[in-house]
Amino acid sequence: MDLLPHNLNALRSFPSALRDLLSGIPAPALDWRPASWEGIPSEMLTIRQQICHMRDIEADGYTLRFRRLLDEKDPVLESIDGYVLVEARQYDRTELATALDAFEAAREKTMTILDRVSPSDLTRRGTFEGYGPVTVRGLIHFLCSHDQQHLAGIQWLLGMKDAA
Repeated sequence: MDLLPHNLNALRSFPSALRDLLSGIPAPALDWRPASWEGIPSEMLTIRQQICHMRDIEADGYTLRFRRLLDEKDPVLESIDGYVLVEARQYDRTELATALDAFEAAREKTMTILDRVSPSDLTRRGTFEGYGPVTVRGLIHFLCSHDQQHLAGIQWLLGMKDAA
């Protein structure tokens, strides 16, 4: 079974689904922090920080990684320390709508790249720092996983806030 069409549809629709979820979250919850981060299924980031993180990892990480895998022979794809970006890019001062718009724009760039991928491109290889060998197809799976990881982190935060 070829998961590629399913995964591309999931990637394409994720920004809209994320926007829908966030539209129902009260503003104070965006920056709420639990007493303990134990059990969070994503990085230890507030909801606002999660969105900024997804924006930056999409634009500076995945879009670039796909381009490099498709344009270079056996590239080494750097990992990004998301915690460094929290302060460097002032996540706590970023308007949520601005971050969401930028995430959507970055995802559109990623999808433009992926919509042009041929079947033979899916097996192009590189090395993803911290993960090891990766193909274009594998990187698509990692990006789908990244989306779901942060969606789970947001849901976890909402659950913890509700119980607080």
